[in-house]
Amino acid sequence: MYPLQIENVVKTFASRRALDGVSLELRDAEVLGLLGPNGAGKSTLVRTIMGRVRPDSGTVSIFGQPAAAGDTDARSEAGVVPQEIALYPNLTSRENLSVFGRYLGLRGNALAEAMTRSLEWAALTDRANEPVKTFSGGMKRRLNMAAGVLHRPRILLLDEPTVGVDPQSRERIYQMIEALRAEGVSLIYTTHYMEEAERLCDRIAVMDVGRVIATGTKDELVRDTIGTKREVVVSFADGTQVTHLIDDAAEMPRIMREAESHGSAIRDLTMKSPSLEKVFLHLTGRGLRE
Repeated sequence: MYPLQIENVVKTFASRRALDGVSLELRDAEVLGLLGPNGAGKSTLVRTIMGRVRPDSGTVSIFGQPAAAGDTDARSEAGVVPQEIALYPNLTSRENLSVFGRYLGLRGNALAEAMTRSLEWAALTDRANEPVKTFSGGMKRRLNMAAGVLHRPRILLLDEPTVGVDPQSRERIYQMIEALRAEGVSLIYTTHYMEEAERLCDRIAVMDVGRVIATGTKDELVRDTIGTKREVVVSFADGTQVTHLIDDAAEMPRIMREAESHGSAIRDLTMKSPSLEKVFLHLTGRGLRE
C-alpha cells in the first residue's frame, strides 16, 4: 500500500483535458519531483489530490483509503504548501500559526506544541513575535511551510516552495525538506529548478499536456532517453568547435590527440554529464518554464 495512489485520473475543463489518464504513486518517505512546462497539468493534479478539484473519472487513494472530493477524513494525513504566500501580514508568526492551526482542528496544548515545533523547524523561533510584513521573502516562505505541517501530515505537497527566495533561505528550505523525509514524511515537490529536482528528489515524474510521460530516478530517465554518454566539447582559437560523445574518461587521450592535429590552438575544453534538463527537453521539446 502506497501513501498516495493515483489511478487513471481524468479532468476536463470546457474543451481542454487538463488531466488525461494520470496514474502515479508516492512511496514511503520519498520525495517525488513533479516537473512539467506551464500548462502541463501539475497544478490541477495537486488540487485533485487535495480534493479541491473533482475528477471526471479515476481515483485518488491515501494510505489505501479512497479520497473523493470533499472527503476531509481521507485527507487528514495530507498537507499542502501553496506557491502563493498564504499568510496574514499584520499578524506575527505565532499568531499566523495559531490561526492556521485552528483551521486544522488543533486546540490547547496540541496547538501550542505544534506552533513551537513548526517555528523551530523553520528556524523562526527568534522572530515568533514579529509581524510577517517585516519578513523577507525567504522567511515568509518558511513560515508558509510551517503552517502546512502543523498537524504533522504524513504526506505533504509542496508547490514551488523556493520561488523568489535568496540562496541562504533556499538552502534552509532544503534542510527543512530533508528533515521531513528523515521523519518518514512522503512529499510531492513541484519545481521549475532542475538543480532542485536533482538534489532533493528520489524519483521524478515528468508531465506534459495532462499526462505523465516518464517516471524514474534521474539515472533511469537519462538511461532510457538520451543515454549515459558524456559530451566533450573542444573549442579552438579559430572559432570552431568539435563535439565528442564518450562512455568514460579513458577516451580523453584519443580526443586530445585529435584536437592537437586540428591545426589551431585549443582555447577551451568542457565535459558535460547527461543532465535532467536535457532529458526534459528530449521528452517535451520545451523548456521547463514554457
